[in-house]
Amino acid sequence: MKAGSIVWVAAFDDVPEHLFRVDEVYEDCVGGVALTGPLAGSYGEPAIDLILGPARAEDVRLGT
Repeated sequence: MKAGSIVWVAAFDDVPEHLFRVDEVYEDCVGGVALTGPLAGSYGEPAIDLILGPARAEDVRLGT
């Protein structure tokens, strides 16, 4: 995982699984912006263990 990656973040609390753009990678979390879901557009730092994996190209429809 590196800056610029788009990943799936697991559901937590009342927030469903969502796409997230990684801007920075830290030891125990990543920093970036939620792209989908109720937190879309919000900065966050989900723990590494919440990252489900990379998004596929068809999951991400940027610019549409």
